[in-house]
Amino acid sequence: MEIQSQPLDQEEMGGLIGLCIDAATKNSESVEKWRRQRRTLERMPTHLGEVVLQRLLSRKLVYPSLLEIFQHCVGSINLRGENLVDAEWMAYLGAYRYLHSINVSGCRGINNSSLWALTGMDTLKEVDISRCSKLTDAGIVHLLSISKLEKLFVSQTGLTEKGIIQLSSLRKLSVLDLGGLPVTDLALSSLQVLTKLEYLDIWGSKISDGGAAVLKMFSKLNFLNVAWTNVTKVPHLPNLTCLNMSNCTIHSIFEGLADREEGPHLRKLLLSGATLSDINDALLHVEPRHIFFLNVSQSTLQDFEFLGNMTALEHLDLSFTRIRDNNISPILLLGESLRYLNLSNTRLTSTGLGLLVGNLPHIESLLLTHTGVDDSALSYISTMESLKVLDLSNTNIKGLHYLVGHSPDQILTLVELQNLKHLERLDLEETQIRDEAVLPLFGMLGLKSLSLKSDFLTDISLHASSSLVNLKFLGIRGAVLTDAGLQTFNPPPMLEILDLRDCWLVTADVLLAFCERHPRIVVKHEQYQRPVQDLYAFGNFSATGASKAMQLRSKKTKTSCGVGRESFADERLRYTREELLELEFSPWSRALPSNSGAVMPKM
Repeated sequence: MEIQSQPLDQEEMGGLIGLCIDAATKNSESVEKWRRQRRTLERMPTHLGEVVLQRLLSRKLVYPSLLEIFQHCVGSINLRGENLVDAEWMAYLGAYRYLHSINVSGCRGINNSSLWALTGMDTLKEVDISRCSKLTDAGIVHLLSISKLEKLFVSQTGLTEKGIIQLSSLRKLSVLDLGGLPVTDLALSSLQVLTKLEYLDIWGSKISDGGAAVLKMFSKLNFLNVAWTNVTKVPHLPNLTCLNMSNCTIHSIFEGLADREEGPHLRKLLLSGATLSDINDALLHVEPRHIFFLNVSQSTLQDFEFLGNMTALEHLDLSFTRIRDNNISPILLLGESLRYLNLSNTRLTSTGLGLLVGNLPHIESLLLTHTGVDDSALSYISTMESLKVLDLSNTNIKGLHYLVGHSPDQILTLVELQNLKHLERLDLEETQIRDEAVLPLFGMLGLKSLSLKSDFLTDISLHASSSLVNLKFLGIRGAVLTDAGLQTFNPPPMLEILDLRDCWLVTADVLLAFCERHPRIVVKHEQYQRPVQDLYAFGNFSATGASKAMQLRSKKTKTSCGVGRESFADERLRYTREELLELEFSPWSRALPSNSGAVMPKM
């Protein structure tokens, strides 16, 4: 008998059920109260049991023996990345009567003997043991007895060619992830008996074009990843919808397709970092009108005319390519369909961006980091009214435009972004913006994420962000923030994360006091580490030991907080703390007049 989990809807999680789950998973004391009520948990519906268990895992309140309580009410468990999971944990999970899915990927404590507990579990249909580096061929033998296994993920483990060949006995597999393993032509050939295979991931393997020819035997395959291999030609696969040939030298895709035969309806094509001598020859047998997702970032492409035929394209990544103002015209033909466009790390300027005006009416995400765009591009961007995500980090944006001549008057260019009524995420890190320049942003009440990083920002910008009532993430990095500014800061009501890294004037004591006043907000700073919850760790790792570890970590952080940032040298490091504190009373830190067009004093 297999039990299927039904996820809780938002109304249930926000109602009485949600309150009960919160109370039951609050701390170690609450867990101890109900763990004795084993009969109650045994009768708990599976969808509730799974939510309770995952909540306990996220709060670090689970220890091996506690798993026994859930053996009758959990069908799926995700322990991904939990490093203390080992053979003892697996022994308890092996007793789960209705377990159909288990994920222990990235658990460093999992070894060959750990998998013995799963031997013969006829309810299991999905197992993820990827990135468990201690697993070898000896461990995979324990899974060969699971006759109903349909999905297996073993990427980046210690399997050899011999272990891979043994997987051919799992005849019901429809999903197989062998990424990063030494899959040879011989090993791939032995897997031909897996006729139900629909998903095959063999990135970084040792297969050649000769081995790739075997792929045509997997007639049901709809996903194939051969990235980082020596494969240059992919045979005709009639049902393939997603192909990843990133970092390959590509000669042809779907070679062997008859002239009159219709090619696969390929939907997603990933060619990041690929070497393409002739893109038109490579895609000769690919039907362009079906592709909606294309990633050619970091590829050797120079000719982009082929894009004009991909009329259904919704996601286009051209980052780190040779796209520039004079060859951007093919993107204009995508028009109505395009939703996501990444032009980061290209030679595009504001002039090229201006060509897109009016041609991308439904664009929702636009990434322009590390390009040559400046403030003149903001008027073009303001016409893209459907934008939800905008990345202008590491550009020439200043937020201010001085009038012609010697007039001290200036225009706040970021006002243009107020036309973007649907914008939720804005990134202006590593730009030359100042306090008065960013003030228009604090009237954009729809923002949920705002990332700023500049040496010219002060407490003024921090306080102004209080008006963003829907903001969940706020980053003001590398700014001249003070203890006084943070002490008087009234955070937005929905704020969840406050990133203050590289703000060296803020002290650890003030950060701690702020976190105590606002416990729901996660603060990121070099001098602050979030406290460990009571009963934080599993097993013998006590709260007292965790506290001592945190104290040691805090001391190490304080001694290393003077490290400069990666992109440029922080000039504030040349001064003492006393000299920096004096800046708090300098004209740079004084509040601006109500007139937002005021000019900052000249040095």
